[in-house]
Amino acid sequence: MDFKDQIKQLGERVVRLKDQIQTEEATKNAFIMPFIQALGYDVFNPLEVVPEFTADIGIKKGEKVDYAIMKEGHPIILIECKWWGESLDVHNSQLFRYFHTTKSKFGLLTNGIQFRFYTDLMETNKMDEKPFLEFDFTNMKEQAVSELKKFHKSYFDLSSIVSSASELKYSNEIKGILTKEINEPSPNFVKFFVSQVYTGKATEKVMTQFTEIVKRSLNQFISDIISDRLKSALEKENVKDAEQVKVIEEQAKEEGNKIETTAEEIEGFYIVKSILRERFSGDRIFYRDFQSFFSILLDDTIRQTICRLWVHDEKKFIGFIDENKKESKFEISKLDDIYNYSDQIIKATERLLKGEKAKLVEKQS
Repeated sequence: MDFKDQIKQLGERVVRLKDQIQTEEATKNAFIMPFIQALGYDVFNPLEVVPEFTADIGIKKGEKVDYAIMKEGHPIILIECKWWGESLDVHNSQLFRYFHTTKSKFGLLTNGIQFRFYTDLMETNKMDEKPFLEFDFTNMKEQAVSELKKFHKSYFDLSSIVSSASELKYSNEIKGILTKEINEPSPNFVKFFVSQVYTGKATEKVMTQFTEIVKRSLNQFISDIISDRLKSALEKENVKDAEQVKVIEEQAKEEGNKIETTAEEIEGFYIVKSILRERFSGDRIFYRDFQSFFSILLDDTIRQTICRLWVHDEKKFIGFIDENKKESKFEISKLDDIYNYSDQIIKATERLLKGEKAKLVEKQS
């Protein structure tokens, strides 16, 4: 399992279990220790991870940070933990105090769901007030996961992370400013556009009018970009689908008389049809037999495959193709076991109908 899949799997676990976790200690055990393990470190090896790491502050001795990830006998990441239900906004000062007393270049403040990474970009050995990287299990972004991977034991390179930290920090701040301006444009932001498109005097009335115009225009612009990208992706997917359909149809022609539809395959078709008949019109359910598998289709098109059956050999299978074109096969001991997959059959058909409806709307627009 690659790093991205590990993080995704852990995120699903965190979201599923969080309501059962009531203390900071439970948060550490259920969420934060598995996160450290996902980064490739052995949480039970004191040469790699030290719990309750001592970080003396001036005359205050015995101050401890929850975890320190070690390398060659020195801490490289200090981790301060909180209960998952706590906001992190009021807790960075504690990590700030620990940071300058050690050789660690990175501080991590987390509640097991949100992870904020800090370093000393502004002043050496003094932790910045703002994190350069933020990661959230409830809102995972691909770029954040890619940056997170740099902290993995196998890829950890201090100079590489530090060099990208500055760009990340300012990039995140710029995105934050843009988000704020899109939602509530500031006078200076509006004035910039007014100066570009309006030849008259920027009176208070004009500024008020343009504030709404700028806000609507920006949101429409973003909507158009998203729509264009989705359309482009859909067109590429359609081309790919068409190529796959062509290959299958050419294969079917070549196989010709070699295909013999068996009684078991027909029985399997009628079982699937009986599962669907209460919700969908039976007239829309078809089958096509191929030498290697038996397909049950919506509207007699290969692009609309509800499921596939393999019933010729001693072992029997039913298979489903998900929205990412990935097929999953499940072994069945007898044809009646198809009924055990009624939910998957119904959901697959609903997804195909939903996709068909979306394409129709797009054509009309």
